[in-house]
Amino acid sequence: MRSAGLLLFRHTGAGLEVLLVHPGGPFWAKKDEGAWSIPKGEIAGGEDPFDAAKREFAEEIGCEPSGEFLPLRPVRQAGGKLVHAWALRSELNVSTIRSNLFSMEWPPRSGRQQQFPEIDRAAWFTLDIARLKILKSQLPLLDDLLQRVGRVEEAP
Repeated sequence: MRSAGLLLFRHTGAGLEVLLVHPGGPFWAKKDEGAWSIPKGEIAGGEDPFDAAKREFAEEIGCEPSGEFLPLRPVRQAGGKLVHAWALRSELNVSTIRSNLFSMEWPPRSGRQQQFPEIDRAAWFTLDIARLKILKSQLPLLDDLLQRVGRVEEAP
């Protein structure tokens, strides 16, 4: 199983910040630390991982990503899923985010389908805070970003 996503970053007075998203739906409603993720999703059969990352970002965030994409090393999540990711410098305003919806039976065994946003919120975090918020298996993405951005920032 594979997925692909984008890790947005920006530089502020607080230093390097990254954009993380919180999954929507009732199972995640009361979870915070260790529950956030990069915007990502499943790679469809035969789909290029980079194309999947951009498609998933557009679906979850509600806008098309553009700019210079920096490839990051793939990471394997705790459940075995391989996540391909690219970093992208951005000043995205989180108040403009419009996530797609998914349906599920809720409450369980009620026979009623309800719709929930795939992500219920997004926020910019400094790396120190992001390390607490992000899924533990995605921590290497933050380290890789810091290494990549450091090299890019030092370039003339």
